[in-house]
Amino acid sequence: MSESKLKANERRDHILTLLKEQDEPLTGSSIAKEMNVTRQVIVGDVSLLKASGEPIVATSQGYVYLTKMDSAPAYKRTIVCCHSADQTEEELTIMVDHGVKIEDVVVEHPVYGDLTARLNISNRRDVQRFIEQVSSTNAAFLLELTDGIHTHTISADHIETLDEAEQELAEKGILLGK
Repeated sequence: MSESKLKANERRDHILTLLKEQDEPLTGSSIAKEMNVTRQVIVGDVSLLKASGEPIVATSQGYVYLTKMDSAPAYKRTIVCCHSADQTEEELTIMVDHGVKIEDVVVEHPVYGDLTARLNISNRRDVQRFIEQVSSTNAAFLLELTDGIHTHTISADHIETLDEAEQELAEKGILLGK
């Protein structure tokens, strides 16, 4: 991209093009650097694109443009987990090692109701990036708002994959109610 700034509409069109061409999530910071604007400008642009109906989601790894293939996993379910913040990496690793994609995490807040964060974690590299991002920003895990209780929407190509991951989570004492 050139050193000069694009007009707002041109910038949003370019963001769409970038997201549609990528297989991996793009961070707001990397887009901002390429376009010679602040990350906050990109956050605003993406919000406007989402409001206009573009299927963009913000994940812990960055922005993703959803295609029909991305949005239709073969099998999907919600699981309830309870563990400490220190066990988060273990929980996520168990699931991805079984071939499960962790779509989101949800906690029930006493004031705001359900708080949902899209994760889109599907491999160990995603797990490591997520853990490093939480650590480097001194952010808290959402489960810390609810004494460890939270839900995940998980998906996989085979129902047995989900069953096997749940079984191991139960054996480790992470799955609630099993």
